[in-house]
Amino acid sequence: ARRHELEPRINVLDVLRAGGMRVPTLCYHPALKPSGSCKLCAVEVVGKSGRPTTMLSCILKVRDGLIINTESELVARARSKAFKDLLQMAPQAPAIIRLAREYGVDPGPPPDGCIRCRLCIRVCKEIVGAAALKMEKQEDGRNYVVPTQGLCIGCGTCVNICPTSAIRLEDKDGVRTISIRDCTIGKHVLERCEACGKLHATQKFLSHVAERTSTH
Repeated sequence: ARRHELEPRINVLDVLRAGGMRVPTLCYHPALKPSGSCKLCAVEVVGKSGRPTTMLSCILKVRDGLIINTESELVARARSKAFKDLLQMAPQAPAIIRLAREYGVDPGPPPDGCIRCRLCIRVCKEIVGAAALKMEKQEDGRNYVVPTQGLCIGCGTCVNICPTSAIRLEDKDGVRTISIRDCTIGKHVLERCEACGKLHATQKFLSHVAERTSTH
């Protein structure tokens, strides 16, 4: 516990930071009047009634007898809610994700651009015939497109049909990698065209085509 004698016009956030206390905030700047927009700087306040409540430290002015707690269950709940609200507005903002993790708040799974339309799953099964993709519920309770290991033939049809470019294809150093999020769907060495010599398709794809067209 620390006691401070201060001018009543000073806000609590400045006092806490001047005293070496860590309080998260994104919308506060000392050159501007505080707005309390991000709501991350919530602290627990114990007033004359003795009942604790949370208030925004950037707006709250110092007053006689004010007791502040920067780490409590009330503060943790208020801070967590503020982070969740911010992440709904800007789910890909690195600053929010980094700060949330720093203060022990799980920012949730990163957005992957996938709208769960199942076009990739259907085309891979019904047209290509590889059935290399499926929808699977994971620990967070959400459904994700995931690969069935070993079935991808590297054709890239799922990449072409995806309406949001959530599935990516990269040809680099003679290797084709198809992925979604941080998950690799397939990784294949590219074969050269016998006519022009260019790297153009995977061996699994060529074998698959040969097998599917063997009766023609």
